[in-house]
Amino acid sequence: MTDNTDEAGGPPMFHLEVDASGLLCPLPILRAKKALAQLESGQVLKVLTTDRNAVRDFQAFARQTGNVLVAQHESGVRATHFLKRR
Repeated sequence: MTDNTDEAGGPPMFHLEVDASGLLCPLPILRAKKALAQLESGQVLKVLTTDRNAVRDFQAFARQTGNVLVAQHESGVRATHFLKRR
């Protein structure tokens, strides 16, 4: 799991948030892909998920697309992913 925080030690700063809670693969990835298309290069997307495979799915998505997975946090059934657009 990636865990890069901002200089103040909090979660990374983000420009857009997508709540994909309750959605199963591939829908969280598809929502993230659509949202990333709205961002400029270098901007960060925050995605909230509850799919148990989402952590691994977002790691693979970042590798395959060249977007940077800045951080991932898991808390119970919820995971939060921060992706920086390439």
